[in-house]
Amino acid sequence: MAKKSKSPKPAAAGRPLSREEDDLWHLVTSDVVPLPREESEKAADIPPPEKGPPPEKGPPPEKGPPPEKEPSAKPANSAAAHRPPPPELAAGVAAGVDKRTAARLKRGQLPIEASIDLHGMTQDEAHRALAAFLEGAQTASRRAVRVITGKGLRPGGGIGVLRAAVPCWLNEAPNRRRLLAFSQARPRDGGEGALYVLLKKKK
Repeated sequence: MAKKSKSPKPAAAGRPLSREEDDLWHLVTSDVVPLPREESEKAADIPPPEKGPPPEKGPPPEKGPPPEKEPSAKPANSAAAHRPPPPELAAGVAAGVDKRTAARLKRGQLPIEASIDLHGMTQDEAHRALAAFLEGAQTASRRAVRVITGKGLRPGGGIGVLRAAVPCWLNEAPNRRRLLAFSQARPRDGGEGALYVLLKKKK
């Protein structure tokens, strides 16, 4: 069994220990057993644990190209929507047509490629029929067509409802964008009860 040895007294901080302090110190250190010389030297020779290499950092995540911004939705006919309406047409006025063509239209010298007779229809029926006729004629690449309204003469010199309404309907959308000009027909083609209409070429 290892022989107990007295542990050294703690250094006094500026004064000697009192008798009570000295007896207390011996009581506390009475069970202290110092290690043998060899074991203490081995303990001193144990190297501190080695620190392993720091964990390897993986490659940074690859940055792909930024997401493409979706183009803002634009209406397909945005240019057409902002285009000002064409000027109103009047019978015999053909500002957008060359003089020679306008003169031939007025004289009835352009071959009539299609006709519609609105005489006897109600206003609603005539309005729908006229729009469908003009659309179909332009789709079929017709250029000069005739619209028969009837004279509709009334007592006191008044004119028929359709005869008065058709020039207004020709200036409504979408009819107006299909037309270049219109003119009153020659007597052989209906006179005051009919109109020659010159259509634009379909794009």
